[in-house]
Amino acid sequence: MSKHICNCEHCQHKLCARNVPIFSSLNPEEIEKVVSLIVRRKYSKGEIIVLEGSSLESLVIINTGKVKAFRHTFEGKEQILYIFSSGDFFGEKNLIINQKVTYSVEALEDTNICMISKGDFKQLLNEYPEISYKIMEELCKRLIRMEDAVESMSIKSVEARISAVLLEFANKYGKPHSNGILVELPLSREGIANYIGLTRETVSRKMSLLQEEGIIKMVGNKKIIITDKEALENSINH
Repeated sequence: MSKHICNCEHCQHKLCARNVPIFSSLNPEEIEKVVSLIVRRKYSKGEIIVLEGSSLESLVIINTGKVKAFRHTFEGKEQILYIFSSGDFFGEKNLIINQKVTYSVEALEDTNICMISKGDFKQLLNEYPEISYKIMEELCKRLIRMEDAVESMSIKSVEARISAVLLEFANKYGKPHSNGILVELPLSREGIANYIGLTRETVSRKMSLLQEEGIIKMVGNKKIIITDKEALENSINH
């Protein structure tokens, strides 16, 4: 697969670095420097970007598209840990502590990524220490999400877990709609099940029940409209 330097043309006439939260504190001149260090790659839906246990010598930033980070359990079942989309990044741990990749990453749709090599990344951290704080902020958010997921799987009801993940998707991917919030789901029913530790049949059944109750409306297989967000939020605490 070919790779080339990322520029405005390849990033759909915008500097992808400007849309990455960890670079948000940089001025335009500093952003230009970041862009000059970036190498771009394109992956098709279903293509593996990195394999668990491999070495990753770059910080990877999602420019466009969505990917899933996952592991396989001892029983061979897929466990989805994260969903990364435009502006998200991964690979930082491997650069800072020389750790092997702890999960595989697969493109959920056609995806463009931007990569900054280990040496260039460390140089950026030295020159712009505020980037380190932004990275710590993001890692803290991920830790909170993982802690919530562990709590959810241990003490929350099936209904609460499904409601929580639909709200998570709404907050990240939702758009205003005349009947509520239109959400393009990043995962299939099976993917959602692997994300929250349920079976596909349970997810499908409970989502159908939410539709019958008038809380959501399913639009095909990959979209829903949340018509009663308050009811969905209330179900998390019951």
